Amino acid sequence: MTGIIILDKPSGITSFGAVARVRRICSEKKCGHSGTLDPMATGVMTVLLGGATRFCELLPNHDKEYVATFRLGITTDTLDITGKVLTETSVNATKADVEEALESFTGEISQLPPMYSAVSVNGQRLYDLARQGIEVERQARKVMIYSADLLEADEDKHEYKISVACSSGTYIRTLIDDIGKMLGCGAVLTVLRRTRANGMSVENAVTVEQLEAAAANGKLDSLVISVEKALESYPSVQVTEAQAKRFSNGGELDLNRIKCPKMLGYYRVYDHNEKFLGLGEIADSENLLVKRVYVEK
Repeated sequence: MTGIIILDKPSGITSFGAVARVRRICSEKKCGHSGTLDPMATGVMTVLLGGATRFCELLPNHDKEYVATFRLGITTDTLDITGKVLTETSVNATKADVEEALESFTGEISQLPPMYSAVSVNGQRLYDLARQGIEVERQARKVMIYSADLLEADEDKHEYKISVACSSGTYIRTLIDDIGKMLGCGAVLTVLRRTRANGMSVENAVTVEQLEAAAANGKLDSLVISVEKALESYPSVQVTEAQAKRFSNGGELDLNRIKCPKMLGYYRVYDHNEKFLGLGEIADSENLLVKRVYVEK
């Protein structure tokens, strides 16, 4: 089976575990995902099956959207509520203070990846080092917070719910921790739900239970998005039979012999029968390069 499933990941399992369950349900050995979610997190996870795995990093729109809940006055080693409590502090911050802090973190900011993350340093995953009680120096990264809005506030319990639209690579746990530092009382993430990724909304995502039911009823194909569909935001170009053969064999195509806008970027490539061949790239003014050839497996 080749295609993409937009999974509504359940809480309590790793992203790897979620993919393993999809692999079993779909009976597809080749299976991967785009955008890791922490075990406690739920929501949109793009799972790729069969030949779709070759297009993982080429999926458009890597920006993400989240709804997160956090509590002021507490910090943990994992920066979320599942970790070991490090500090508990009295809270004087108000709803207005939280809104002001959110505004200050909007735009391009610098983030330090948390120790409990899948980032590699000198060939070792940070979470492996963290579990051994080892903390290493990390490089801060530039990320973009497009918006951070307050949805709900309980000043008595010091609990707040926010929505965040951000670039790929943004850690919501770190954002919450930084807000807590700014407010002088600490903060910890308590609930996290990803509501959009790769242009796909959680409203269109399916649960593991829905996948299992569809598989049992022979309707699994109805939940699988084609690679072609997932890439539809890229412009398309149609080539001749001879050009299609050359492209499928990895050969670049002369732009002067193709009818296309000739703008830099990725293009969906089709043969004269409108069969999807893969993704090409115009990186200069002369050729359409083969970025990825589409095959079922």
